[in-house]
Amino acid sequence: NEDRERAWRASRETKLETFPNCEACAKPTPEEVRGWAQSFDKLMKSPAGRNVFREFLRTEYSEENMLFWLACEELKNECNKHTIDEKARMIYEDYISILSPKEVSLDSRVREVINRKMQEPSSHTFDDAQLQIYTLMHRDSYPRFLNSAIYKSLLQSVSRSSSES
Repeated sequence: NEDRERAWRASRETKLETFPNCEACAKPTPEEVRGWAQSFDKLMKSPAGRNVFREFLRTEYSEENMLFWLACEELKNECNKHTIDEKARMIYEDYISILSPKEVSLDSRVREVINRKMQEPSSHTFDDAQLQIYTLMHRDSYPRFLNSAIYKSLLQSVSRSSSES
């Protein structure tokens, strides 16, 4: 596990990390931050929410789940066939390949489907895998996130700053 962690840290700079450390977004309102506790979908639909959740995932050494999910979202918005092929291969190398230190946890059925679809990649090649990772983050990481110091201190700071204004 230590080797995997070391490799994960070393590989933080992968081909796909065209994402800046955080998505550009406005400071969330107290209502928005409180809304994240009501629904995982609200959290994931908010750029600020994704940034905070990604920061939390980094502390749990599972940031690759969010990076994979974001890469899939970016791929879905792509129309150019050549770019789709290129991005699909990079996603595969960075997150699906068993050789990758940032490999996401997928069941064998989903892996087989991806391997077949990689013969002729499309913008939806990773849909099943993306759903599986979304579900994993929702069931596994999200409840811990809501109890984390990261979320609680953000909630406190936005509540404090809104009561001061």
